Amino acid sequence: MHHKLRAHIEKIVPLTDDEFAFVEKHFITRKFKKHQFLIQEGEHVKYSYFVVSGLLKLVHTDDSGKQHIVSFAMEDWWESDYLAYFTQSKATMSLECLEDTEVCCFTLEDYRKLCAGLQKMEHFFLQKANFGHIGSQRRILSLLTSNAQQRYEQLLKQYPALFQRVPKSLLASYLGVSRETLSRFSV
Repeated sequence: MHHKLRAHIEKIVPLTDDEFAFVEKHFITRKFKKHQFLIQEGEHVKYSYFVVSGLLKLVHTDDSGKQHIVSFAMEDWWESDYLAYFTQSKATMSLECLEDTEVCCFTLEDYRKLCAGLQKMEHFFLQKANFGHIGSQRRILSLLTSNAQQRYEQLLKQYPALFQRVPKSLLASYLGVSRETLSRFSV
């Protein structure tokens, strides 16, 4: 499992065996079953997660009880309630398995130790944060400027694997449309 983590990191920064041994000791491996929660709203967020295998959804529930899917995370993606993780506050979102899932995870303390102890990892996490920020801005712009059909086509083009793994009702929620509207697009 850690070989997948190393391959993922080395897409951005090369690591020697000694450097990866340092990295590896800051992570723990966990397995979760479908429908199990890694994070629940209202609880403290202990970990940031690298998805080795499986599929997750990050969800916010509003005051009326409506669930809003913020993101999906599959293999080679990172996910957490980052506001709660970095501020060590209570989660405002839940992270749930849509499939049996295996992750490598680490605490904020281990994140800080990694960045302080290995400049390459600080660079790696900066790059990942930049890419995540760009992705978030693209999603916001898409929600503001694209109609539902365009958002569907953008998602299909960017992440075709999601359409094979995620139920249509969840894709519809992510896109901000009804399941019926999504069905019309996918005809």
